[in-house]
Amino acid sequence: MNTAELVDKIAAHDDKITKTQAKAIVDGVFNAIRDAAKKGEEVSLPGFGKFKVQSKPARTGRNPSTGAAIQIAASKKVVFQAAKVLKDAVNG
Repeated sequence: MNTAELVDKIAAHDDKITKTQAKAIVDGVFNAIRDAAKKGEEVSLPGFGKFKVQSKPARTGRNPSTGAAIQIAASKKVVFQAAKVLKDAVNG
């Protein structure tokens, strides 16, 4: 499912919400999650899951074509941890 399909489902679910309003809602949710992640905050959605920021330390890696050692810079990544309710729904 992509964003357009998600917007269509939200608009179809409630006759009082137009596609334009649904798009604004979806964009608002994604922007709020992005802004929280930029601040390093965790976003917890009960019954769905958590978005967390994890720090990855700098490390030494290998260039696959030459085998030479290279330094990989420290970075941060956003991870999603599904809630038990979501896992149970997916697994039947």
